[in-house]
Amino acid sequence: MTSSKFEFIQGNIACAKGAAYAGCSFFGGYPITPSTEIAEYMSEWLPQNGGKFIQMEDEIASIGSIIGAALTGEKTMTSTSGPGFSLMQELIGYACIAEVPIVVVNIMRGGPSTGLPTSPAQSDLLQAKWGTHGDHPTIALVPNSVEEMFTETVRAFNLAEYFRTPVIILGDEIIGHMRERIRIPDQGELEIINRTVPDSDGVCKLPYASNGHTPACLPNFGKSRFHVTGLNHDDSGFPTMDPEIVARENERIIKKVYSQRKLVDKFEAIQCEDAKILMLAVGSAARAAEEAVTVLREKGVKAGLFRPITLWPFPKEEFSKFALNADYVVVPEMNLGQLKNVAERFTKRTKIVPVNLVNGEPLGPESILSAISHLNI
Repeated sequence: MTSSKFEFIQGNIACAKGAAYAGCSFFGGYPITPSTEIAEYMSEWLPQNGGKFIQMEDEIASIGSIIGAALTGEKTMTSTSGPGFSLMQELIGYACIAEVPIVVVNIMRGGPSTGLPTSPAQSDLLQAKWGTHGDHPTIALVPNSVEEMFTETVRAFNLAEYFRTPVIILGDEIIGHMRERIRIPDQGELEIINRTVPDSDGVCKLPYASNGHTPACLPNFGKSRFHVTGLNHDDSGFPTMDPEIVARENERIIKKVYSQRKLVDKFEAIQCEDAKILMLAVGSAARAAEEAVTVLREKGVKAGLFRPITLWPFPKEEFSKFALNADYVVVPEMNLGQLKNVAERFTKRTKIVPVNLVNGEPLGPESILSAISHLNI
């Protein structure tokens, strides 16, 4: 007898339910449109299920609280949008160098500054990659449906735990607030990854000694201890200025992700094999792009859609393979060309056609079709 069930819910609630499924036990956050429903759900669910919810005074305190809770052995998450995501950047960098697994959900809205708090945008795609200073690993996932808000949140926790690094979920206002019917999986149906724990004596002597992909272990509060710092450090976790160690560790925290791309990469390729019009899109813009591909195919135009689900690291090899055979790469996005800049890096002979919308309205298939109507296709 299956215990799974179907629910008609919005994307933000699906994200919160995904966090619960993955074992999130601590949420620290500050309400901000259009992500607030995530915090509202967690504020009710966590206390009833042995977890902790704290509403912090601002977004800086919010991400600080989840880093601290993660260092006690908890699975932690926060959610935010726009200006709040900007405020979190310094501590995202701290979690990168201290190698603390956290999940940060950013439901994107119009900007900059206060911008359009209740309207959709995709203005934080590059900020997710380059928002914090220094060289650091970045894993960012971009769902395009309510179901993916659930499943990609589960995957975000798994990646954070496995790689010991922050993982960012980039939703947008449309995906966060739209409602769709999804099936909530049975517990155990989706894989759940938990972090490596200390040895039987409870002491993690060299917590940052690499075991091939991640540092050796994380503490279990009351049973183990080690030093944590935002400074460059050695295998013991204590600061060092030894040039050889500093270089090695700066390279390692990036290589631990990029050397295992098969565990991180995820994308959808829709009719890309013979596409002469290749669309590159994420999130809600990808839904519009997929409809545009259907319309073009019905007219006999060889169109396809390449949709990164893991945006960072960008699946450059797979995208470049399809782009090489296309006459045009069309990039629909709700910003002024952030994903277009990425496409330009990984295409050589193919013409890039941007389709940009920044007026707070949803990007629809008709806008894409209109933008490419002049092309020789």
